[in-house]
Amino acid sequence: MIPKVVQTVAGKDFTVYVYFLDGVIRLLDAKPLLEQGGVFAPLREENTFRSALTVLNDTVAWDLLGDRNPSACVDLDPCELYDRCPAVSDPLTEAV
Repeated sequence: MIPKVVQTVAGKDFTVYVYFLDGVIRLLDAKPLLEQGGVFAPLREENTFRSALTVLNDTVAWDLLGDRNPSACVDLDPCELYDRCPAVSDPLTEAV
């Protein structure tokens, strides 16, 4: 089964907390992606990284155009996120 992302929360220093449908939370360090440039180049600006972050296509995505078009976003493979990012506890429980 392909894991589905249901929520994303931007963390510090270009990280993303990725909430999956099965309740698992993984932490993505996006800095290596940003270093690649290309489609990731606009995300090097922290405000853009945070404000465009969303869930599209059942995965982590950045809606750079702001039109919620699933074919025009920058999105990541949910299987890679689930398999390669470390599991973490929910950072939002600390905020309460």
